[in-house]
Amino acid sequence: MVDLISRPFEAGRPLEDPQTHAAHPFSSRALKLFSTNDYLGLSTHVALRRAAADAAMLYGLGPRSSALVGGYTLLHQELERRLAALKGTEECLLFPTGFAANLAIVSALGSGEDAAIFSDELNHASIVDGARLASRNKGRLHIYRHNDMRHLEELLSACPSHHRKLVVADSLFSMDGDFADFQGLTSLRRKHGFLLAVDEAHATLVCGSRGGGAAEAFGVAGEVDVHIGTLSKAVGAHGGFVACRAELKTLLLNKGRPYVFSTALPAPVVAAAIAALQVNEQEPDRREHLWRLVRQLGEGLGVDACSPIVPLIVGSEAAAVAASAALLEKGFYVPAIRPPTVAPGTSRLRISLSAAHTTEDVDALLVALKECGILSAAGSPLAAAGSIVEQDVVYLAKL
Repeated sequence: MVDLISRPFEAGRPLEDPQTHAAHPFSSRALKLFSTNDYLGLSTHVALRRAAADAAMLYGLGPRSSALVGGYTLLHQELERRLAALKGTEECLLFPTGFAANLAIVSALGSGEDAAIFSDELNHASIVDGARLASRNKGRLHIYRHNDMRHLEELLSACPSHHRKLVVADSLFSMDGDFADFQGLTSLRRKHGFLLAVDEAHATLVCGSRGGGAAEAFGVAGEVDVHIGTLSKAVGAHGGFVACRAELKTLLLNKGRPYVFSTALPAPVVAAAIAALQVNEQEPDRREHLWRLVRQLGEGLGVDACSPIVPLIVGSEAAAVAASAALLEKGFYVPAIRPPTVAPGTSRLRISLSAAHTTEDVDALLVALKECGILSAAGSPLAAAGSIVEQDVVYLAKL
């Protein structure tokens, strides 16, 4: 068996099919990839390729400067307009990455002696870093237990009433595949009057009848103040965005340092993202197929899989690495996720589904998991999934 600790993956291995296939890192065999966040399989869609190529011929490659200085084009404006429409907000602002978007909004809203941030303990590292930056600027940081609305309310109730309160959470948690408690969050928002920001990185174009995200799927999009997202996952391009009210966009334009001091997104990338949003409208069957695969995998594993992210909890780091290596030898790449990404003792395989996968791909993966003895070793694959795993995936997708 390949020792992935002493023999790491090499850089620069050529991809045969960037969606679901790659060259084996240690032989000439092909791999089936269950490791990417290309949820709709759009990264290699011909419409995105053509849009990027046309924009490169028209605009060139580099944007040459920050958006505030001279890197903002009509394409950037159109993409912001389309994203605002998708999220149902007044405005939208593009960022070089989703990480930068979270860093900007959390640090801008959470800084100052009268500011308080309330963050889910399993939030993405970019939210964590934004909150840390805000706390260095005299903002008060409170961490609530994952999806524990009772704990969150205790923290909110103990916070002075004159403080500006920001509650921030991932909408779809990237390592457990579970969703934020939207009903609980919005109920507390109505009671305590805080700003609610959700990071829809893994849910945009994946959840909701239009692909508007998990907030849309749960019917509470209008009660979310700030919708954060990325263009590098289901959109299949690159970059990040914040969709919000006009006054919050103005705040980011003036106080969002990751925006002010970063070069704008390249025009070909922006054009590809616009094309992705158009494909999302024209080909809803991609999202429907993805959710069928979620149900298929869940049934094969004997669990209620609730998103395209399905973790198999195996416990130790060594066990996770060994399980990933065993699948690798059978032609499947399912990454081992270890600390510090997840807590000690919860190392796991992270299966990530894409609309580019076929039902045959999922069946073959299930066979490989059984042949490797991984299912019996993992016990309950979704042991670490969150409090709303019982939600019907049909409801989440609104098929």
